[in-house]
Amino acid sequence: VQLQASGGGLVQAGGSLRLSCTASGRRNTMGWFRQVPGQEREFVAAISWADGRLNYADSVKGRFAISRDNSKNTVYLEMNSLKPEDTAAYYCAADTSRFLVVPSPKAAFYDYWGRGTLVTVSS
Repeated sequence: VQLQASGGGLVQAGGSLRLSCTASGRRNTMGWFRQVPGQEREFVAAISWADGRLNYADSVKGRFAISRDNSKNTVYLEMNSLKPEDTAAYYCAADTSRFLVVPSPKAAFYDYWGRGTLVTVSS
């Protein structure tokens, strides 16, 4: 499985960005995580590929939306009302082996990772 993320950049607080991640190969669940240097990788959102079940971190509920386009093999993360604390490197990931009722927030469950795309939110 190969993952290619894009869409990061610099945005002012209150602004919006859309991240994209194109996946090749099998995936049951796709997730977005973020990481700030010196901190642990943090769950952001996840979606089951087959039926679109969702899971969000509390910190992004109501502001971020994850979606997928099966025809393009792409998962998106629409980020609105961005805050400076959203600044991080964002990573997409694929879980190819599990079928869970709720898409997992656990980074250890994801076995393939893309390269991060940097999101910087200025105040």
